[in-house]
Amino acid sequence: MRIWKKYKDSSFVLKMAIGFLAGALVGILFGKDASIISPLGTLLIHLLSLIAIPVIFLTVVLAVNQMNIKQLGKIGGKLISYYMMTTAAAVLIGLALALFFRPGANLTLPNADVEKPETPHISDVILGIVPENIFQAFTAGDLMSILFLAIIIGMGISTMKFSTEEKMRNYGEMLDTFFNALNELFFKILKGVLLYAPIGIFAISAQAFGSQGWSTLASLLKLTGVFYLGILILWIVVYAGFLKISKTPVFPFFKNTKEAYTTAFFTSSSIASLPVAIDAAKKAGISERTANFALPLGAVFNSDGGALRMGISLVFAANITNLSLSPTDFFVIVLIGTLLSIGTAGVPAAGLVTLSAVLSMFGLPLEIVALIAGVDALIGMGGTASNVLGDIVGAAFVDHTGKEKTAT
Repeated sequence: MRIWKKYKDSSFVLKMAIGFLAGALVGILFGKDASIISPLGTLLIHLLSLIAIPVIFLTVVLAVNQMNIKQLGKIGGKLISYYMMTTAAAVLIGLALALFFRPGANLTLPNADVEKPETPHISDVILGIVPENIFQAFTAGDLMSILFLAIIIGMGISTMKFSTEEKMRNYGEMLDTFFNALNELFFKILKGVLLYAPIGIFAISAQAFGSQGWSTLASLLKLTGVFYLGILILWIVVYAGFLKISKTPVFPFFKNTKEAYTTAFFTSSSIASLPVAIDAAKKAGISERTANFALPLGAVFNSDGGALRMGISLVFAANITNLSLSPTDFFVIVLIGTLLSIGTAGVPAAGLVTLSAVLSMFGLPLEIVALIAGVDALIGMGGTASNVLGDIVGAAFVDHTGKEKTAT
């Protein structure tokens, strides 16, 4: 019991790293014989598949449900527009860099080759967003349809909660409580899956290194390097661009907010960094009213780091499986990456959960998720720092382009 308690209370990042490194060592020592423990990895894949769709659906419903469009007004509208633009930019940067540097091109996984599915016309993709049957969307795991359902259900509940009719408000609160309870239930299950995750990663890492050796590590390091190059471009081009538009001095801004993004880097938590981020925003000249409103909203909705990771990871997976992605596929990746990153920013291990769902959508092997999890700690640190900086840039953009409405 003492060992289990110590394992349970240990850092998730530490457990994942140990599982990955131990698996790599076993794979290098035993070679292809390490595949004997592969069922442990398959079990993790099944668990991720089981939990991904309900977690994403419920999280997006509750995220949309929190937004009262009338009350948010121009500040909220500007922020959501900003989040969508920067998140889409992050996905595009990730896709462009991954297509150029081709991480994973020299790596293979057993039975990982997939046949390219028939590419649908763009109109078919748009029409396919609206499902003919609610239950069919879930049984088929159609992520686009599930996101559409989550958004309209969330908007419906929000409309009821903020209705002028008491009866509608009561029904809205009841539905809100119901979805919150379901969300808590699946988070409990997710916590159990994450407790098992290091064991599954150990098995998949052992199998990958047993068959591929050091080329696996080289590909993962290349993936991490491409990700951090993407972070650099996101900061220098996108964030600095929004600061220029809002006439905010770029270098003083980065200097004044360094405590926020360095805290986020080392804690890997946007929520834990929130008090520091709010103080840094005020130090950077953002009004207290805007900082107090925008940064908590950004911690829930904004995940540029996750969007960047999504674009790179999908190309990484496609390279491993020799799958050619069409222009329509890239459109879908940008759309899905934007919606998922905005909707699931606050989800524990959001990157692994959302990536699992999107890989399934493209028919790509979920073992790739477990491989990427080996460097998840390094990627997560940079991604969280980018999320927090992006939140503060968004607050500055809204504040400095609408001073008359946001000043205290």
